[in-house]
Amino acid sequence: MTGPAIKICGISTAQALDAAIGARADHAGFVFFPRSPRNVSMQEAAALGSRAEGRIGRVGLFVDPDDTLLAEAMSAGRLDAIQLHGSETPERAAQVRARFGKPVWKALPVASRDDIAWAEAYAGAADLILFDAKTPKGALPGGMGLAFDWSLLADWKGPVAWGLAGGLSAQNVAEAIRTTGAPLVDTSSGVESAPGVKDVDKIAAFAYAARNSGTDR
Repeated sequence: MTGPAIKICGISTAQALDAAIGARADHAGFVFFPRSPRNVSMQEAAALGSRAEGRIGRVGLFVDPDDTLLAEAMSAGRLDAIQLHGSETPERAAQVRARFGKPVWKALPVASRDDIAWAEAYAGAADLILFDAKTPKGALPGGMGLAFDWSLLADWKGPVAWGLAGGLSAQNVAEAIRTTGAPLVDTSSGVESAPGVKDVDKIAAFAYAARNSGTDR
């Protein structure tokens, strides 16, 4: 396939899920974090997880979750991967991976090159590092539409598979891919008409722009 893998995060409706599938995205993200406008209930996750079966990868996003929440969400949403978006340590990531037997993605907030270097600590603990923009203190840990300096990632060759998130939209994703060589791109607020409200046309435009960025994975 041309271009990087594509994840549409914060999906909370059947319409948005169908749009991601129709755009040939690789992963759909379901948010299990009550403070987020994209949060889904276990009942909603069950309906979405069932609808997505065999059509798109299902990634659950969590912020410093306990094992009870993870077990409930894994079962309800039939999750294929667990994305940790809080302050989880490499030890915690490894623990989650061992307990649930699914790939673990760890989001790392980036503001400087030192933040990127921290990814190496997760070698052997996480299956994928998701570099995201650092958000202001007290704000939500993601989904804020913020980007970081992509040149920090140029030619990065770390020990863990990785992806790029943070402020990506149809307007800038091709440039982001060309700058970083990202093998996976993740968007949430960049394909919305309002916080938590996915826009079908923006999802299609994002996937098209990412797939036609001029790079092959």
